Amino acid sequence: MSNISATYLGNLQMELVHNLSGTKIYTTPTPDHGGSGQSFSPTDLCAAALCSCAMSMLATYAENHGLDVTGTTMEISKSMTTEGPSRIGKIEIVFNMPDRQFSSKDKTVMERAANTCGVHHSLHPDVEQVFTFKWSS
Repeated sequence: MSNISATYLGNLQMELVHNLSGTKIYTTPTPDHGGSGQSFSPTDLCAAALCSCAMSMLATYAENHGLDVTGTTMEISKSMTTEGPSRIGKIEIVFNMPDRQFSSKDKTVMERAANTCGVHHSLHPDVEQVFTFKWSS
């Protein structure tokens, strides 16, 4: 059985269904590629997947070491290349860490853990990935 089912709905819109949970998401191309921009673009989902994966790895480390990173927010920026075929050129993620007392060691290890995610290692090396961590204390 597949993990995801997809249906083309017309007007450049796709419905994607996570088969295990039934959760649905929709995609449309960006307006500069003829889409409406009314939902995530496929490349938006790629950037979101990187963020979700990196934060999941960071949170796994944190939870395994009794650290609470609940409330962390992230800001994701994605830019496309301007030459050659359309592709993601850069993904920047800012991790706004919660205002808690973390040791320098824990901060360093959590930042490293974020870089161990499978999406990070699956993206082509030409896709620049920038992770910035903002620690409140």
